[in-house]
Amino acid sequence: MTKSDIALVGLGVMGKSLALNLLDHGFAVSGYDLNPVNRGRAANEGALIDRGVYFDAEDLQALLGSLSTPRILVLSVPAGDAVDIAIQSLLDAGLEPDDIVVDTGNSLWTDSERREQQYHGRLRFFSTAVSGGEEGARHGPALMASGDKSAWSAIKPMWEAIAAKVDPNGQPVAPFHAGEPCAAYLGQAGAGHYVKMVHNGIEYADMQLICEAYQLMTDLLGMTPDEIGKVFERWNQGALNSYLMEISADILKTADPVTGQPFVQVVLDKAGQKGTGLWTAVNSLQEGEPAPTITQAVFARAQSAQKGQRVEASRTIKLPTVAIEIRDNNAILNGIEEALVCAKIAVYAQGFALMKAKSDHQGWQLDLAKVARIWRAGCIIRAGILHQIAQAFDATPNLRHLLFAEPLADILAQKSVGWRQTVANGALAGVPLPGISSALSYVDALCTETSPANLLQAQRDYFGSHTYARVDCDENRTFHLTWHDPVQRETPM
Repeated sequence: MTKSDIALVGLGVMGKSLALNLLDHGFAVSGYDLNPVNRGRAANEGALIDRGVYFDAEDLQALLGSLSTPRILVLSVPAGDAVDIAIQSLLDAGLEPDDIVVDTGNSLWTDSERREQQYHGRLRFFSTAVSGGEEGARHGPALMASGDKSAWSAIKPMWEAIAAKVDPNGQPVAPFHAGEPCAAYLGQAGAGHYVKMVHNGIEYADMQLICEAYQLMTDLLGMTPDEIGKVFERWNQGALNSYLMEISADILKTADPVTGQPFVQVVLDKAGQKGTGLWTAVNSLQEGEPAPTITQAVFARAQSAQKGQRVEASRTIKLPTVAIEIRDNNAILNGIEEALVCAKIAVYAQGFALMKAKSDHQGWQLDLAKVARIWRAGCIIRAGILHQIAQAFDATPNLRHLLFAEPLADILAQKSVGWRQTVANGALAGVPLPGISSALSYVDALCTETSPANLLQAQRDYFGSHTYARVDCDENRTFHLTWHDPVQRETPM
């Protein structure tokens, strides 16, 4: 029997799609799943692909026996305990120290760090965060790999083969066309899943921004979903080109097959979440690296889930609004487009600043240009702006902050008036814009040389003797004012 190059453990939506993608590219693949239905489906679809060879394993011993050595086994199981259970089952089945186990789930990055230490000497643990959903896994995902570097050498040819590709201008190319693969080794264990976590945080924020534009156009301009979809379709041809804008346009132009109404209007306005956006928001607080728009996107989903409370509040709390005289719909639309462009750049800046802060603290030495490049195709946040972001980090590898890159700063300067006007219009009309407005406040705060934190620190010293630094002394020197002493003596600390 031909020995397989790689095995998939877990043949649900993502595992099966990765297996078929590998077969498409000529690799011999083995697959196993506890669920016989999943196994059968993967075996039937794998048999239809004549480029590679598929082996349907009945148990883990058979799976291990089907592989060439050192064995490469890819876990496509839910994050958390299921990963450790699967690894232990493989060890019990005869896994050897030189074998490679790759976790492709949405694992918390600290779990990846822990697993590399826990299984050291028993196997080579590796992780690869996968973005792109079912379609990406099947025809070309973005792959964020990290862990044992020798394991990467073994996996790299397969990952680069199945990953999404881009042309020299950063544009996605069709499957099986030549291009730069959106797969890369990002460093030590945990780095890949951390980058994917931030990817998902940016995804939360980008989706929220688009939804706020949709609500503005609905409530302020009275546009129908189909009309908004056509505007989004047009915007997707310009600076807002992205996968999320593309699918939003498609959704808004779709009719419900049951009622014939716009599909979006029959969807209950309660958004779900799986936790990666929350992890990003929490980590930004832990790192002290502001990501307010990502955090606001998480809050927006939480508030959307409070449907009953929102219905009651809408009927009992009546806040006066200001009627906005709209003489030119196109002027309002242009402002919303400019606000989306600027807020989107601000969100990417928040995400990349967070990755830089964590990389510095962990000693990962993340190549942020590489991160931007592998996000240009295959993943959910793929967007035209990522090519410019990659170029910015290529030009200045130690770029302190993405908004210090002149081309991006210029875009904000050119479009900021429309951004401000859009936020003002939303506030006056009572249309909530937590994402778009927080992004503007983030940039304004970043560009404020003297902040009101001087008063804040004085408040802290007043009630809690937390001390303060002085503008006319070295900032490492701290002082305390004896506020309740009539003399109000200042004491160096």
